[in-house]
Amino acid sequence: MYYINEYKEGDKFTGIYLCKSKQILKTKAGKTYYSLLLQDKTGVIDAKIWELNNGIADFDAMDFVMTDGMVTSFQGARQVNIRRLRKAEEGEYDPAEYIPSSKYDIEEMYRELCEMIATIKEPHLKQLTENTFLKDAAFIKEFKVHSAAKSVHHGFVGGLLQHTLAVTRLCDFMAANYPVLDRDLLLTAAIFHDFAKVYEISSFPTNDYTDDGQLLGHIFMGAEKIGQKIQEVPGFPTVLASELRHCILSHHGELEFGSPKKPALAEAIALSFADNTDAKLETITEIYDKAEPTTEWLGFSRYVDSNVRQSSGYVQKKKMDKGV
Repeated sequence: MYYINEYKEGDKFTGIYLCKSKQILKTKAGKTYYSLLLQDKTGVIDAKIWELNNGIADFDAMDFVMTDGMVTSFQGARQVNIRRLRKAEEGEYDPAEYIPSSKYDIEEMYRELCEMIATIKEPHLKQLTENTFLKDAAFIKEFKVHSAAKSVHHGFVGGLLQHTLAVTRLCDFMAANYPVLDRDLLLTAAIFHDFAKVYEISSFPTNDYTDDGQLLGHIFMGAEKIGQKIQEVPGFPTVLASELRHCILSHHGELEFGSPKKPALAEAIALSFADNTDAKLETITEIYDKAEPTTEWLGFSRYVDSNVRQSSGYVQKKKMDKGV
Protein backbone atom coordinates (compact mmCIF):
# COMPACT_ATOMS: atom_id res chain seq x y z
CA MET A 1 0.00 0.00 0.00
CA TYR A 2 1.22 3.49 -0.90
CA TYR A 3 0.57 5.85 2.01
CA ILE A 4 -0.76 9.39 1.71
CA ASN A 5 2.32 10.97 3.29
CA GLU A 6 4.52 9.41 0.57
CA TYR A 7 2.82 11.08 -2.39
CA LYS A 8 4.29 14.15 -4.08
CA GLU A 9 3.09 16.42 -6.86
CA GLY A 10 2.99 14.62 -10.20
CA ASP A 11 2.56 11.12 -8.74
CA LYS A 12 -0.19 8.80 -9.88
CA PHE A 13 -2.66 8.34 -7.03
CA THR A 14 -3.92 4.75 -6.96
CA GLY A 15 -5.17 2.63 -4.08
CA ILE A 16 -7.84 2.17 -1.46
CA TYR A 17 -8.47 4.98 1.03
CA LEU A 18 -11.15 5.94 3.55
CA CYS A 19 -13.44 8.69 2.25
CA LYS A 20 -13.57 10.77 5.42
CA SER A 21 -15.93 13.36 3.96
CA LYS A 22 -17.81 14.02 0.73
CA GLN A 23 -19.29 17.35 -0.37
CA ILE A 24 -21.33 17.93 -3.50
CA LEU A 25 -20.48 21.43 -4.71
CA LYS A 26 -20.79 23.61 -7.80
CA THR A 27 -18.24 25.65 -9.69
CA LYS A 28 -18.87 29.31 -10.44
CA ALA A 29 -20.12 28.15 -13.82
CA GLY A 30 -22.71 25.94 -12.14
CA LYS A 31 -21.02 22.59 -12.84
CA THR A 32 -21.37 19.94 -10.10
CA TYR A 33 -18.24 18.37 -8.62
CA TYR A 34 -17.26 16.35 -5.52
CA SER A 35 -14.87 17.57 -2.86
CA LEU A 36 -13.47 14.73 -0.74
CA LEU A 37 -11.16 14.20 2.17
CA LEU A 38 -9.29 10.90 1.85
CA GLN A 39 -7.54 9.31 4.82
CA ASP A 40 -5.14 6.56 5.80
CA LYS A 41 -3.10 6.07 8.97
CA THR A 42 -0.48 8.61 7.84
CA GLY A 43 -2.90 11.49 7.35
CA VAL A 44 -5.45 13.04 5.04
CA ILE A 45 -5.42 14.62 1.60
CA ASP A 46 -7.91 16.79 -0.25
CA ALA A 47 -9.35 15.30 -3.43
CA LYS A 48 -11.61 16.59 -6.18
CA ILE A 49 -13.74 14.78 -8.76
CA TRP A 50 -14.33 17.30 -11.50
CA GLU A 51 -15.84 14.93 -14.09
CA LEU A 52 -18.84 12.94 -12.83
CA ASN A 53 -18.91 10.22 -15.48
CA ASN A 54 -19.29 6.44 -15.71
CA GLY A 55 -15.88 6.01 -14.11
CA ILE A 56 -17.25 7.34 -10.82
CA ALA A 57 -19.41 4.73 -9.07
CA ASP A 58 -21.84 5.43 -6.21
CA PHE A 59 -20.19 5.95 -2.81
CA ASP A 60 -20.73 7.83 0.44
CA ALA A 61 -18.65 9.41 3.19
CA MET A 62 -17.02 6.79 5.46
CA ASP A 63 -16.81 4.28 2.60
CA PHE A 64 -13.50 2.72 1.66
CA VAL A 65 -12.93 3.63 -1.99
CA MET A 66 -10.60 2.43 -4.74
CA THR A 67 -9.19 5.51 -6.45
CA ASP A 68 -7.31 6.37 -9.63
CA GLY A 69 -6.06 9.91 -10.10
CA MET A 70 -3.14 12.32 -10.09
CA VAL A 71 -1.51 14.35 -7.32
CA THR A 72 -1.41 18.09 -8.03
CA SER A 73 -0.72 21.13 -5.87
CA PHE A 74 -3.09 23.89 -4.78
CA GLN A 75 -1.89 26.84 -2.66
CA GLY A 76 1.19 24.89 -1.65
CA ALA A 77 -0.69 21.79 -0.46
CA ARG A 78 -1.10 18.49 -2.25
CA GLN A 79 -4.46 17.76 -3.84
CA VAL A 80 -5.73 14.80 -5.84
CA ASN A 81 -7.69 15.00 -9.08
CA ILE A 82 -9.62 11.72 -9.29
CA ARG A 83 -10.56 10.22 -12.64
CA ARG A 84 -12.03 6.88 -11.54
CA LEU A 85 -13.45 5.71 -8.21
CA ARG A 86 -15.45 2.77 -6.87
CA LYS A 87 -16.48 1.51 -3.46
CA ALA A 88 -13.99 -1.09 -2.21
CA GLU A 89 -15.16 -4.59 -1.32
CA GLU A 90 -14.70 -6.18 2.09
CA GLY A 91 -11.47 -8.16 2.15
CA GLU A 92 -9.69 -5.69 -0.14
CA TYR A 93 -8.47 -3.56 2.76
CA ASP A 94 -7.40 -3.70 6.41
CA PRO A 95 -9.32 -1.02 8.40
CA ALA A 96 -6.33 -0.57 10.75
CA GLU A 97 -4.36 0.94 7.84
CA TYR A 98 -6.76 3.87 7.67
CA ILE A 99 -6.79 5.20 11.22
CA PRO A 100 -4.29 8.08 11.70
CA SER A 101 -2.25 7.88 14.86
CA SER A 102 0.06 10.06 16.93
CA LYS A 103 3.72 10.19 15.95
CA TYR A 104 4.58 9.50 19.59
CA ASP A 105 4.36 6.32 21.62
CA ILE A 106 1.02 6.27 23.46
CA GLU A 107 2.24 4.30 26.46
CA GLU A 108 5.26 6.58 26.91
CA MET A 109 3.03 9.67 26.80
CA TYR A 110 0.64 8.15 29.32
CA ARG A 111 3.55 7.20 31.60
CA GLU A 112 4.82 10.80 31.53
CA LEU A 113 1.35 12.11 32.34
CA CYS A 114 1.18 9.74 35.32
CA GLU A 115 4.55 11.07 36.49
CA MET A 116 3.11 14.60 36.33
CA ILE A 117 0.12 13.51 38.42
CA ALA A 118 2.48 12.05 41.04
CA THR A 119 3.95 15.55 41.62
CA ILE A 120 0.60 17.11 42.62
CA LYS A 121 0.76 17.78 46.37
CA GLU A 122 -2.66 19.16 47.33
CA PRO A 123 -4.41 15.97 48.58
CA HIS A 124 -7.90 16.63 47.15
CA LEU A 125 -6.61 17.55 43.69
CA LYS A 126 -4.28 14.56 43.75
CA GLN A 127 -7.07 12.13 44.66
CA LEU A 128 -9.40 13.65 42.07
CA THR A 129 -6.81 13.28 39.32
CA GLU A 130 -5.77 9.77 40.36
CA ASN A 131 -9.40 8.60 40.49
CA THR A 132 -9.88 9.44 36.82
CA PHE A 133 -6.49 9.06 35.14
CA LEU A 134 -4.97 6.22 37.20
CA LYS A 135 -7.90 4.16 38.54
CA ASP A 136 -10.76 4.44 36.02
CA ALA A 137 -9.75 1.65 33.63
CA ALA A 138 -12.60 2.23 31.15
CA PHE A 139 -11.88 5.95 30.89
CA ILE A 140 -8.11 5.43 30.63
CA LYS A 141 -8.54 2.94 27.78
CA GLU A 142 -10.63 5.41 25.80
CA PHE A 143 -8.55 8.47 26.73
CA LYS A 144 -5.33 6.91 25.45
CA VAL A 145 -6.64 6.37 21.93
CA HIS A 146 -9.12 9.24 21.57
CA SER A 147 -8.64 12.19 19.26
CA ALA A 148 -8.78 15.80 20.44
CA ALA A 149 -10.76 17.06 17.45
CA LYS A 150 -12.82 16.11 14.44
CA SER A 151 -10.39 18.13 12.33
CA VAL A 152 -7.99 21.11 12.62
CA HIS A 153 -5.50 19.72 15.20
CA HIS A 154 -4.81 16.45 17.04
CA GLY A 155 -7.53 14.64 15.06
CA PHE A 156 -5.86 11.24 15.32
CA VAL A 157 -5.54 8.24 17.64
CA GLY A 158 -3.71 9.42 20.74
CA GLY A 159 -4.36 13.05 19.85
CA LEU A 160 -6.19 13.84 23.09
CA LEU A 161 -3.41 12.34 25.19
CA GLN A 162 -0.73 14.11 23.13
CA HIS A 163 -2.49 17.47 23.47
CA THR A 164 -3.17 17.00 27.19
CA LEU A 165 0.46 16.13 27.88
CA ALA A 166 1.75 19.08 25.84
CA VAL A 167 -0.55 21.53 27.63
CA THR A 168 0.46 20.08 31.01
CA ARG A 169 4.15 20.43 30.15
CA LEU A 170 3.63 24.07 29.18
CA CYS A 171 1.72 24.75 32.40
CA ASP A 172 4.45 23.07 34.45
CA PHE A 173 7.01 25.37 32.78
CA MET A 174 4.92 28.47 33.51
CA ALA A 175 4.37 27.45 37.14
CA ALA A 176 8.15 27.12 37.58
CA ASN A 177 8.69 30.64 36.26
CA TYR A 178 5.75 32.58 37.71
CA PRO A 179 5.31 32.25 41.50
CA VAL A 180 1.83 33.79 41.22
CA LEU A 181 0.60 30.46 39.85
CA ASP A 182 -0.69 27.65 42.08
CA ARG A 183 1.07 24.73 40.40
CA ASP A 184 -1.25 22.04 41.80
CA LEU A 185 -4.38 23.81 40.61
CA LEU A 186 -2.85 24.65 37.23
CA LEU A 187 -1.60 21.13 36.52
CA THR A 188 -4.89 19.57 37.58
CA ALA A 189 -6.78 21.97 35.32
CA ALA A 190 -4.40 21.21 32.43
CA ILE A 191 -4.84 17.46 32.83
CA PHE A 192 -8.66 17.77 32.97
CA HIS A 193 -9.19 20.67 30.57
CA ASP A 194 -10.22 18.56 27.54
CA PHE A 195 -11.07 15.24 29.19
CA ALA A 196 -14.74 15.54 28.21
CA LYS A 197 -13.76 15.23 24.54
CA VAL A 198 -14.02 11.50 25.21
CA TYR A 199 -17.78 12.18 25.38
CA GLU A 200 -17.93 14.98 22.80
CA ILE A 201 -16.35 13.06 19.90
CA SER A 202 -17.03 9.48 18.84
CA SER A 203 -14.31 6.87 18.45
CA PHE A 204 -12.50 6.08 15.19
CA PRO A 205 -13.04 5.55 12.37
CA THR A 206 -16.10 7.85 12.64
CA ASN A 207 -14.41 10.50 14.82
CA ASP A 208 -17.42 12.82 14.62
CA TYR A 209 -19.45 14.80 17.16
CA THR A 210 -21.83 12.84 19.36
CA ASP A 211 -25.31 14.18 20.10
CA ASP A 212 -24.07 15.56 23.44
CA GLY A 213 -21.03 16.95 21.66
CA GLN A 214 -23.28 18.89 19.30
CA LEU A 215 -25.79 19.96 21.96
CA LEU A 216 -23.52 20.63 24.94
CA GLY A 217 -19.83 20.67 23.95
CA HIS A 218 -16.77 19.52 25.88
CA ILE A 219 -16.37 22.73 27.93
CA PHE A 220 -19.80 22.49 29.56
CA MET A 221 -19.58 18.70 29.86
CA GLY A 222 -16.10 19.00 31.36
CA ALA A 223 -17.24 21.40 34.08
CA GLU A 224 -20.32 19.27 34.75
CA LYS A 225 -18.50 15.94 34.93
CA ILE A 226 -15.61 17.25 37.02
CA GLY A 227 -18.22 18.63 39.43
CA GLN A 228 -19.62 15.13 39.74
CA LYS A 229 -16.16 13.64 40.30
CA ILE A 230 -15.39 16.25 42.96
CA GLN A 231 -18.36 14.93 44.95
CA GLU A 232 -16.54 11.58 45.19
CA VAL A 233 -13.56 13.15 47.03
CA PRO A 234 -14.38 13.58 50.75
CA GLY A 235 -13.94 17.10 52.10
CA PHE A 236 -13.05 18.70 48.73
CA PRO A 237 -12.80 22.46 49.49
CA THR A 238 -15.72 24.40 48.00
CA VAL A 239 -13.63 27.35 46.81
CA LEU A 240 -11.00 25.07 45.23
CA ALA A 241 -13.78 23.19 43.41
CA SER A 242 -15.09 26.46 41.95
CA GLU A 243 -11.59 27.56 40.94
CA LEU A 244 -10.95 24.28 39.12
CA ARG A 245 -14.29 24.39 37.33
CA HIS A 246 -13.65 28.01 36.37
CA CYS A 247 -10.39 26.96 34.71
CA ILE A 248 -12.29 24.36 32.68
CA LEU A 249 -15.05 26.81 31.72
CA SER A 250 -12.63 29.54 30.61
CA HIS A 251 -9.83 27.55 28.95
CA HIS A 252 -10.63 28.79 25.42
CA GLY A 253 -9.82 32.26 26.69
CA GLU A 254 -12.50 34.31 24.94
CA LEU A 255 -16.29 34.18 24.73
CA GLU A 256 -16.18 34.10 20.93
CA PHE A 257 -13.98 30.99 21.06
CA GLY A 258 -16.60 29.04 23.02
CA SER A 259 -15.71 29.73 26.64
CA PRO A 260 -18.79 30.69 28.67
CA LYS A 261 -16.49 32.61 31.04
CA LYS A 262 -13.34 34.65 30.47
CA PRO A 263 -10.33 33.75 32.67
CA ALA A 264 -10.45 35.45 36.08
CA LEU A 265 -7.65 33.51 37.78
CA ALA A 266 -3.95 33.57 36.98
CA GLU A 267 -4.15 29.79 36.55
CA ALA A 268 -7.04 30.12 34.11
CA ILE A 269 -5.09 32.67 32.06
CA ALA A 270 -2.03 30.41 31.98
CA LEU A 271 -4.13 27.41 30.96
CA SER A 272 -5.81 29.30 28.11
CA PHE A 273 -2.39 30.40 26.79
CA ALA A 274 -0.99 26.87 27.01
CA ASP A 275 -4.04 25.38 25.29
CA ASN A 276 -3.94 27.96 22.49
CA THR A 277 -0.17 27.58 22.05
CA ASP A 278 -0.29 23.83 21.56
CA ALA A 279 -3.40 24.00 19.36
CA LYS A 280 -1.86 26.63 17.06
CA LEU A 281 1.55 24.96 16.79
CA GLU A 282 0.03 21.55 16.10
CA THR A 283 -2.22 23.15 13.47
CA ILE A 284 0.85 24.63 11.78
CA THR A 285 2.65 21.30 12.07
CA GLU A 286 -0.18 19.50 10.31
CA ILE A 287 -0.32 22.17 7.57
CA TYR A 288 3.44 21.78 7.04
CA ASP A 289 3.15 17.98 6.98
CA LYS A 290 0.70 18.18 4.07
CA ALA A 291 2.83 20.65 2.09
CA GLU A 292 5.36 19.92 -0.61
CA PRO A 293 8.90 20.02 0.86
CA THR A 294 10.03 22.54 -1.77
CA THR A 295 7.17 25.01 -1.20
CA GLU A 296 7.61 27.91 1.23
CA TRP A 297 4.42 30.01 0.97
CA LEU A 298 1.36 27.81 1.60
CA GLY A 299 -1.49 30.27 1.20
CA PHE A 300 -4.10 31.56 3.62
CA SER A 301 -5.18 29.36 6.52
CA ARG A 302 -8.43 30.29 8.25
CA TYR A 303 -7.32 28.33 11.30
CA VAL A 304 -4.45 30.73 12.00
CA ASP A 305 -6.04 33.67 10.12
CA SER A 306 -2.90 34.36 8.12
CA ASN A 307 -0.95 33.49 5.02
CA VAL A 308 1.33 30.66 6.11
CA ARG A 309 4.98 30.23 5.20
CA GLN A 310 7.43 27.50 6.09
CA SER A 311 10.69 28.93 7.41
CA SER A 312 13.72 28.40 5.17
CA GLY A 313 15.41 26.29 7.82
CA TYR A 314 12.39 24.02 8.17
CA VAL A 315 12.09 23.65 4.37
CA GLN A 316 15.75 22.66 4.21
CA LYS A 317 15.21 20.09 6.95
CA LYS A 318 12.22 18.60 5.09
CA LYS A 319 14.25 18.39 1.88
CA MET A 320 17.01 16.52 3.69
CA ASP A 321 14.54 14.18 5.40
CA LYS A 322 12.85 13.34 2.09
CA GLY A 323 16.08 13.25 0.07
CA VAL A 324 14.96 16.07 -2.22
